Amino acid sequence: MSLYLLFDIGNTRLKWAAVDSAQNIADRQKKLWAYSGSINTRSLDSLELRTELSDYISKTIPKPDAIGFCCVAGDAALANIQSLFPQWHDITWKQLKGDSPYEGMRSLYAEPAKLGPDRWAALIGARALSKTNSLLINTGTATTIDLLGANGVHYGGWILPGLGLMQESLQNKTAGLPLAERLNTHTTEVEFGTSTNDAIIGGCDAAQIGAILYAYQLAKEMNHPVQRIWLDGGNAKILVNEIKKNRALMTLPIEPIEGLVLRGLWAWLTQNLS
Repeated sequence: MSLYLLFDIGNTRLKWAAVDSAQNIADRQKKLWAYSGSINTRSLDSLELRTELSDYISKTIPKPDAIGFCCVAGDAALANIQSLFPQWHDITWKQLKGDSPYEGMRSLYAEPAKLGPDRWAALIGARALSKTNSLLINTGTATTIDLLGANGVHYGGWILPGLGLMQESLQNKTAGLPLAERLNTHTTEVEFGTSTNDAIIGGCDAAQIGAILYAYQLAKEMNHPVQRIWLDGGNAKILVNEIKKNRALMTLPIEPIEGLVLRGLWAWLTQNLS
């Protein structure tokens, strides 16, 4: 079996997966990510934890043919990840950046090198899944929204604070607002908050969903009506659940997806090794 090892080094989480190079990149079966994991990115600062991660992965999978990675967590995290697997010193490491070429796609970013590599990887991953007008929503530390045309053109996007950052900023920048807690109230409809806690949670959810709706409408006005909204990241389930509570939003073509960045890394690595 021929394997590729993939790393998505985010600001909060480091995600990894090993995939059989012969598998179909567009396959959405869960077994595709049988060899995968996620840890706090800060764990890479510890030599002990890096050693544990290296040992765990190297004992879990056969030696891969190549390693593909992207990093938005800074130079220190990048150096730490590249220090893993000294026993695999002969393996090719390939880093995807915001301006890394990918056949059939291009970005309208004024300076492609400044496009986040995770966003570019997710766009490639979406392209591998479907050649349709798509919105890509990644709900991590920051929430990113990108428009990808059926023609393979990235028309740009938006970056806004993620749910956690929104809630923390209200606590840190005001005198009387607490850090809100998402309670398991199991409500089936969208409601206005009748407590400060619920008002903060609901307001932050509404801001995220409102940005998605605005992007959906803007794409239509640009003559690129969206046929798929890919929703990925740590807060994806929260937003999907909130959207489903609103009857007016249930018609949105939202498709939750996991590992879109890893999927894009896989597609890019495959193209660059051939």
